[in-house]
Amino acid sequence: MRNQTRVLEFLFLGLSEHPEQQRFFFRLFLIMYLIGTLGNLLTILAIGFDSHLHTPMYFFLSNLSFLDLCFISTMVPKMLVNNLLGSNVISYQRCLAQMYFINAFGASDSILFSADRYLAVCHPLHYGTVMTSHLCALLVAVPWVSAHLIAMIHSIFIDHLSFWTNNKILHYFCDINTLIKLSCSDTHINEMLVLFLGGPEVLIPFKCIVVSYTPIVCAVWKVPSAHGKWKAFSTCGSHLSVVTLFYGTVIGVYFNPTSTHTTQKDMIATVMYTVVTPTLNPFIYSLRNNDLKGALGKLLGLKHFSKRPL
Repeated sequence: MRNQTRVLEFLFLGLSEHPEQQRFFFRLFLIMYLIGTLGNLLTILAIGFDSHLHTPMYFFLSNLSFLDLCFISTMVPKMLVNNLLGSNVISYQRCLAQMYFINAFGASDSILFSADRYLAVCHPLHYGTVMTSHLCALLVAVPWVSAHLIAMIHSIFIDHLSFWTNNKILHYFCDINTLIKLSCSDTHINEMLVLFLGGPEVLIPFKCIVVSYTPIVCAVWKVPSAHGKWKAFSTCGSHLSVVTLFYGTVIGVYFNPTSTHTTQKDMIATVMYTVVTPTLNPFIYSLRNNDLKGALGKLLGLKHFSKRPL
């Protein structure tokens, strides 16, 4: 009976119903996807081919770039292909698989990034000695394993929900909240799981990052030189801006009261954390780093970028 009431496929309604806007979003998402994919891929290759960058900090950075690459690739290519083919259909099994990998890669990125930032910012003098190869492997393995377990739990409980004839998803990918709202079953357990499993993977990492950066912001604010203050804020501020953009939009979509939600606001917030931040991360954490710029220069054969400052 449960199989008889379940729909076999879902229909994405996308970001807009107007053809002109659909073409605009297609070009925009294609450009951002290519930039984000190329930026993250070049970061991984530059770190891998330069032996000087085989350190814990760049090991974490390469893993974060890999997660961003996987995260953005779970939803944007499907949307672009659907737009080209004129078909917004996705099967039930593929929808569930897409939701699983979005949750897994997103949670891994959140936990791993907060662990690295906390150690690098709060314990910079001990970072090189504390971060042994075994600890690096452990700090990478724990987020991956825990995130995939969380994603598996969500997928199992979503799979037990019933979906009737309404198969229209007001989104461009299979979002867990959207599927919960679409189901005709009792979804209280699913909603509680989003809060109890999603809270620690988002709220705790965000708190750790804010706590780690607070002393730096206070110290920079006390710098007497306006030029020195601006130079420090340009680096620290760019990091905090991307962090706030990612965690702020995720918190707004999944942990705000439902009465404050609108389809348009949720759609804009979702685009920010699924597409914009993975695209910006290579520029914020890689191209502003002189050592990594030198490695990229050597990788691409560009002498100008391969010159490292003394």
